[in-house]
Amino acid sequence: MAILDGLDAAVLLLSAEDEVEYLNASAENLLRVSASVSRGKALESFCATAEGESLKSILSDARRAGTMVSRHAVPLRVADGSRAVVDLLCSGLSTGSSWVLELRPVEASLRRAEEEMQDKVFEAAQEMLAGLAHEIKNPLGGLRGAAQLLERELPSPELQEYTRIILHEVDRLRRLVDRLRGDKTQPQRRMVNIHEVLEHVRRLLQVNLPTGVALRFDYDLSIPEFEADPEQLVQVFLNLLRNARQALAGQGTILIRTRVERFMNLQQRLYRLVLRVDISDDGPGIPEDLLPRIFLPLVTSRAEGMGMGLAIVQNLVRSHGGTVHCRSQPGDTVFSVRLPLPDGRFS
Repeated sequence: MAILDGLDAAVLLLSAEDEVEYLNASAENLLRVSASVSRGKALESFCATAEGESLKSILSDARRAGTMVSRHAVPLRVADGSRAVVDLLCSGLSTGSSWVLELRPVEASLRRAEEEMQDKVFEAAQEMLAGLAHEIKNPLGGLRGAAQLLERELPSPELQEYTRIILHEVDRLRRLVDRLRGDKTQPQRRMVNIHEVLEHVRRLLQVNLPTGVALRFDYDLSIPEFEADPEQLVQVFLNLLRNARQALAGQGTILIRTRVERFMNLQQRLYRLVLRVDISDDGPGIPEDLLPRIFLPLVTSRAEGMGMGLAIVQNLVRSHGGTVHCRSQPGDTVFSVRLPLPDGRFS
């Protein structure tokens, strides 16, 4: 059974009466129910299909056929009322009447594919930006030096004002180039309470929050402390919350939610315990054509934006061994940050 606990697929062992005999850690995570509570109970008492063919019907088909039965993209309603879409595989054990039910969240497969793509895009973008920054900073240095020399030679303050404009714009471009290259500082790690970080960010945001925007939180206070750079985490969540505030345009709700997930893959590594922080808003959503590119530098839907906020967020989260994902539709946009917790890496 220890081997099954290391799998990222949810695995349940069911009796001939569809009662739960065993479920692994991933199943606990997916179905929002503990092994001790579920054992001996009927599966459909805490997990049922949200529409279409019932679980009992699927299991009956497998038993009647005496072979493996699979279903794709089955919508489930789980113990806490939330929903999940899974690929389902049901097969019998040769040693008796028990049946194995395997559930693989479709979202998890999509997330892994997205992470692999993010890895490739991130590396390519960093390489491109490093070369671009080098090519830009060299001529900027010469331009700044020439403007300073010219300023000394100009006789009138009116003409010197033009050189000051040049110097100002050169310095602005240098700062932009530095931001494009990303923060190269290694995290200064110490033990951090995630809720202290989030409450600090909430207070910062509350100062300029429009009266029509409600800022709410749903914290799991059992989450342990973990090693991280608190200043970098403040920057991550401040950027995400500011984006949510701007998306609402003065009216709506922002929710900060913290949860623990078990046996999750982050950057191709499996961890026993993972922190998930969701920043959600009920604004108009992110345009569908923009969604796959939102973490790239210089990508933004706002005319006044520089398109660096989410690129910085991704860079800082990745430096902590974590991941950041977004799903969005009108009325429901969620940015999910996942970070390893101190129970240790599984593999």
